Amino acid sequence: MKGVIYLTISIITEVFATTMLKLSEGFTNLYPTLGLMFGYAISFYFLSLCLRTLPLSLAYAIWAAGGTVLTALLGVVLWGEAVTTLKSIGLLMIIGGVIILNSTKEVETGRVPSAKVS
Repeated sequence: MKGVIYLTISIITEVFATTMLKLSEGFTNLYPTLGLMFGYAISFYFLSLCLRTLPLSLAYAIWAAGGTVLTALLGVVLWGEAVTTLKSIGLLMIIGGVIILNSTKEVETGRVPSAKVS
């Protein structure tokens, strides 16, 4: 359960950082630039924490899809971006892909890749 909470915090802070990226106007506005650096740092920190309990493939898929969908919705709400049929289908396909990944019944092996140094 902690992994899911950490992943949720990571997604929210990533969406915040991406919003600040838009507001920074190419890093020319100081406070949004600081906000995006803070947001991405917190996002990656919590993403790393969630990986203690969630499989990498699932966590990253949810993180990327959640961030994409929420960012697209914010674009519509905050900046009046168009909602098109193709955009809606694309977002639904992203969500569907995450659902399919989440529904697989493969058992996690728990193996850690070896870090052999030659």
